[in-house]
Amino acid sequence: MVSTSLAALRGGGSGSADRLRGQGLEQMVEDNGTQKIPIRGVQPRDLEGILALARVTGVFTSEEVAVVRELVEAELNNPQQRDYHSLAAEADGQVVGFVCYGPAPMTEGTYDLYWIFVDPSYQRHAIGSALLREVERAIQRTKGRMLLVDTSSTRSYSAARRFYKGQGFREVAEVRDYYRLGDSRLTYMKQLSAEAQSA
Repeated sequence: MVSTSLAALRGGGSGSADRLRGQGLEQMVEDNGTQKIPIRGVQPRDLEGILALARVTGVFTSEEVAVVRELVEAELNNPQQRDYHSLAAEADGQVVGFVCYGPAPMTEGTYDLYWIFVDPSYQRHAIGSALLREVERAIQRTKGRMLLVDTSSTRSYSAARRFYKGQGFREVAEVRDYYRLGDSRLTYMKQLSAEAQSA
């Protein structure tokens, strides 16, 4: 399940994280004009900060935080893998935003957004939007054409749903009672390539 309270947005080829790891800073987010926040590839020293950030959002279960750990460790422990790509936003020496995405198996140009979340104290600073923009740029560089994200239908995920709609995603599917009774899975999709958008 991918989420957000913008405190919690959860949610082939060489990914952005791989490129950023070798080149340093990719993008600087203007934080209300007062601070520049770098977005970069995830590094080993970030792991505990990412997990702490996932917990502080107040949205994720302990099992979900364990999955975040699993995906980050899979990427860090095997830099050659192509299943998961992660980026972090850093301010004052701390991770304040995180995103993880990857190519959908057995597809051509389709990607999944697995996790995206932002420190609650850095909400409304456009960090979530900036992380998502960098993901979209990285996907387009690999000729990717579509980005999908799953989220919950419950009230606690209403901010996530607003965020995705505000970023140009549209709801394309619902599986009722998927996560548990009364908690459906909603799938949002965004077309990324010029060819797909004009179709």
